[in-house]
Amino acid sequence: MLQQILRLDGHLQNIYLAVYPDKLLLLDGCCRADVPFVLATIRDLLGRDVRQLKAVIVTHMHADHAGGASYLKKATGCQIISANRSKQWYEGVEGRINYLLDLSLSYFVAYRHGSSLKNLNYPRELFADICLNDGDCVPMFEDWQILETIGHTDRDLSVYHQQTGKIYVADLIIKLRNQHFVNPYNVHDPQAYIQSLQKIKQLQPKLVLMAHGGQAFIDNQTFDKLIKKAPKVVRTNKDIYNDIVFRVVKKKFRRK
Repeated sequence: MLQQILRLDGHLQNIYLAVYPDKLLLLDGCCRADVPFVLATIRDLLGRDVRQLKAVIVTHMHADHAGGASYLKKATGCQIISANRSKQWYEGVEGRINYLLDLSLSYFVAYRHGSSLKNLNYPRELFADICLNDGDCVPMFEDWQILETIGHTDRDLSVYHQQTGKIYVADLIIKLRNQHFVNPYNVHDPQAYIQSLQKIKQLQPKLVLMAHGGQAFIDNQTFDKLIKKAPKVVRTNKDIYNDIVFRVVKKKFRRK
C-alpha cells in the first residue's frame, strides 16, 4: 500500500517519489544532476537500500524528465518505463539539433533560477525496459495508471493514482510563483494538447502534481482558462530562442 508521495526540490523541477513499505517508484526521470540527491534521499532520509527503487517513469525526453533515468538504472538496477513509441524523440539530424537546443535551454533556465552550474548532459536516446500505452497499469505498482497526455511532445505521460485521486502531469500544466497556472511554452501538437487538458479535467483529480510549481487542486474554471489560453499553433525551440533574443535586445534599448 502507498505510504506517501515524497516531493523533492530538484535542480530544475519537482521530483515525486512514491513510497511503499518495500519498494519505491519515481514518477519521472529528473535531471542527471539530481541523481546523487535522489540516491541520498533514499539512503539517508528514508533509510532504505537504493535497490528498493524498482522503477523510474520517463514522461517525456526533456533533460529534466529523462536526464537521470539511465544513471539511476546503473546505480539501482531499476527498470525504465516510458511511452510506447517506435521512434526516438531526438531521431535524425533534426532530432540532434533539437536535443542540443533543449539541453542548452535547460542550462539557461538553471542560470535564470540562480542554480549552480551542474552537468545536465544525458543520452539522446532512451532504451526503456517497459513501454506502456494509455490506460495501462504500471508493472509492480498496479495502483498507478498511465495516461497519455500528449501535446507538449508526442509522447507525454501522466501517472494517475486512483485510490488517492492524485495525478502527476509533468509539464502539461505549470504553476508560476504568483500562483497562476499556465501552459508550457513548447507545444508540439496544439490540438492534442487541448484534448489532454480536457482529459485531465474530466478525470476530476483531487490533487495535481506538477513538475514545475508543486502540487495543487485545480478546479474546472481554471482548467477552462488553460484550455482557452492554450496555443493554437505549434511553438518550438526556435520560437523560444527568438523570444529570448527579443527580450534581451528590448532590455538593452530600454537602458539606453
